[in-house]
Amino acid sequence: MEFSAIMLTMGISFLLAVIVGPLFIPLLRRMKFGQQIREEGPQAHQKKKGTPTMGGIIIMLALTLAFFRFAEPRSMDFYILLIASLGYGLIGFLDDYIKIVFKRSLGLTAMQKLFGQLFFSVVVCVMLYRMDHSTDIIVPGVDWHIPLGWLYYLFVILLMLGLSNAVNFTDGLDGLLSGTSAIAFGAMTVIAMMMTENETAIFSAAMIGAVLGFLVFNAHPAKVFMGDTGSLGIGGGLAAAAILTKTEVLVLLIGGVFVIEIASVILQVLSFKTRGKRIFKMSPIHHHYELVGWSEWRVVITFWIAGLLFAGFGLFLHEGL
Repeated sequence: MEFSAIMLTMGISFLLAVIVGPLFIPLLRRMKFGQQIREEGPQAHQKKKGTPTMGGIIIMLALTLAFFRFAEPRSMDFYILLIASLGYGLIGFLDDYIKIVFKRSLGLTAMQKLFGQLFFSVVVCVMLYRMDHSTDIIVPGVDWHIPLGWLYYLFVILLMLGLSNAVNFTDGLDGLLSGTSAIAFGAMTVIAMMMTENETAIFSAAMIGAVLGFLVFNAHPAKVFMGDTGSLGIGGGLAAAAILTKTEVLVLLIGGVFVIEIASVILQVLSFKTRGKRIFKMSPIHHHYELVGWSEWRVVITFWIAGLLFAGFGLFLHEGL
């Protein structure tokens, strides 16, 4: 895979997102597809109420068009990446749509969302089985291959569910997820190029361009939010890229910010249910830093830097293999 092809894919995807944004955002505003803000969230966020959401459609559209243009041939990898990202994005779209139309802060029920995620995860597993994808997992930093056999498919399902929801939890501040996901996919692009996984490299580059193009409108103060349409689609795509490059474990380091975000939610819930005390002022953890006095931009930039460090260390470990 030539570097020029990667940069061209990224550039076209970026331009598509930048072009579609000004056309799509006013449409969302006219349709009154505004964000519903949780009452229990930070009070500073109440001023964001009504900001157009479902902007993840911009990301998914730019990603898909660029990927179709530059990914050849239409291999099984190609369809796995699309099904994981667009399938999870569809679940997010339905969730966003219900929130907006019925004016509820919660969209799909937890069971409905879980069923949808399981469905697309199982479809991916069937495709992996049919292409005789390796059922070993690789321990980062050492050349250890652990054969899981049929348990590998359970691992894949858990990875897709966990990572997509971790990415979803990270989408809470202007530009936070757009930046951290671009960084994570940057690392995945490098790894895919090194492994000559061409479709995954093109997909990851297209995702970088799409989220950076979206960041033009999502940076503080955000003109549009991506909603679950974007965050679940990004999470599903990241999990699929990790599976196809055999970095199923390493992606948990590369996406360390996402892991910390979901871990903060789990720890908060467990602590409150078992001890009646909260560990953080609010979870996910980015809200904790807001409530201790950090500005929104300071939190976002700090998390971007943390994302760069995690991704860099992940690449270092992968290079060691």
